[in-house]
Parts: sequence; structure tokens; C-alpha cells
Amino acid sequence: MSVWERRSRRRPGSAPADEAVSRDRALPDRDWTVLPAGSRAFRFAAPSGYLAAFELGDPAAPRIVLVPGATGSKEDFVLLAPLLADAGYFVQSHDLAGQYQSHAAGPDGTAPWDYPLFVADLIAFLEAGSTPTHVLGYSFAGIVAELALAERPELFASLVLLRVPPQPGQAFRRVRWIGPLSQVLPPRRIAELIIWGIIGNLNRMPPGRLALVRLRFGLTSRRSVDEIVGLMKRMPDLRAVLRRTPIPCLVAVGDRDVWPVELHRRFARRIGADIRVYRTGHSPCETTPNQLARDLLALYRAV
Repeated sequence: MSVWERRSRRRPGSAPADEAVSRDRALPDRDWTVLPAGSRAFRFAAPSGYLAAFELGDPAAPRIVLVPGATGSKEDFVLLAPLLADAGYFVQSHDLAGQYQSHAAGPDGTAPWDYPLFVADLIAFLEAGSTPTHVLGYSFAGIVAELALAERPELFASLVLLRVPPQPGQAFRRVRWIGPLSQVLPPRRIAELIIWGIIGNLNRMPPGRLALVRLRFGLTSRRSVDEIVGLMKRMPDLRAVLRRTPIPCLVAVGDRDVWPVELHRRFARRIGADIRVYRTGHSPCETTPNQLARDLLALYRAV
């Protein structure tokens, strides 16, 4: 357990750790296609096209933007968003271009899916509301958020990197089950293995969650996934930028993540960020949302 992990449990205003753990353990499966009660669904006109989005809470409250990664969607936050909104925040999320209900958005013609496309979309979304904004980037979206922070730091109040690749360059080289193969396989083949593992339910997702995952793949642009994998094989090194930024950063990860936890710890130390490690083999926003919300709220209140 890191120093910050011990310290975070004593921060004023945060729930006792065992209380959040108990609530997470009691979470039932659900219909993951249904947005949280009180949500407002909308479509955002981004540079790449229309992005499916939802928002929850008082628009006059401090703003949080939760950005899902490749093969994911805004529904990844249906358990987390209400906890943040109930604490007095305005929460928004949108699918990345090419993913799920935003599958029609993307580059024109044969233009590539590249980092500038996703960064432009995120910056436009942030500019469309109150700033500075608390931003959480999940996996690939964390890389996009890092790039957006480097370009437009004034838009950010804080940055949370949820299961973001902890090493620049070829991001898959230390992934548990495809690391050695990723050095020689082309992006499309790596994407095939990732999709096979997800649809095959290697993470042992409950039926409701698995139904959403399979539904998403029926809409998500396969080309977008292939090219995002290619981008992750050329992950930019933004550690110096993150180290210099005055905004607080948090690294959040499950203890059985696809990247070794020690790599996440080294990354957090390198950029001067706090780290929170949860007892989960899957995504903390899906399986430990109460614990994640507790730590996000502690971060936001400190800001």
C-alpha cells in the first residue's frame, strides 16, 4: 500500500474505506444500456462528427468529464456518475469517435484515425462547458487527455488517469497475455486478440455487463479500433509535461490490471501523481465505483 493510499483514508469528508468496499461488494448486475436515473442524453457536434453523450447533475455545479476508452462507451460510468452528481458535481460523458453510438463520427474518407482527431474532440467538448474541468480519461482516453492537457492546460482542474498505459512507446509490450506477441503482430491482429478476449468474457463479466459489451461491438467501427491500437503502439512520452503541470493528477488502477501494478506505481512516481490501487481484476469504474468515487471526491475537494 502506498503512502498516499494510507493517507487518503484519513482525509476529511471521505467515507471509511470498509464502507465503500462493502457497498461495492454488494453491487448487483444490471442492464448496462440504461443511463442513470435523471440523466439527459444528447449529441455533441464535435470536429469529427456527432458524439453520443449524457449529463447528470446541476449544470451550475463544478464540472466533471468522464471519457471512456477504445471499445468502451459512456455507459462505463453509469455506476460512478450518480455518486459524483449526488456529491454536488455536474457530470458529463461521451463516446469516443467511432465507438458505440458515436460510430459514425471519425475522419473523412481515407484520412487516418490519429491523436489530433481525438484531442480536438475532447478540447471542443471541454470548451462547450464551464472550465477548468475535472477530467478522467479511461485507458486510451487517458492518453488523449494527457495530450489535451499539454495543449490546453487552462481547461483542466485535475486529471485522473484510469487504467492508462503506464509506459510510452509500444504500450502493449508489458501487457500480461499479449506482451511478447505485440512486438511482432500488426495492430489489426492485436485488435483481434483484444476483441476475442473481451467477447469471450475472459474477464468473467456478469451477464448484464457482457450484453452491453457485445452490443457495442455490433456498432463500433472496427477500423477505429485497429487504428487506435496502432496509435497505442506509438504512445507519446508526456511524463515530463505531467510532472510540470500544477494541476493535481491521480493514477487509478485495479490490482490485477493487464499491466503490472508496479509499472503504474513507477509511472505515478515519475509524474508526481498520487496512485490508488483497488482490489479488482477489471475496471474500477465498473466494479469498485464507490471506492473510486470516494477518492475522486477527496481529490476534487483538495483542489
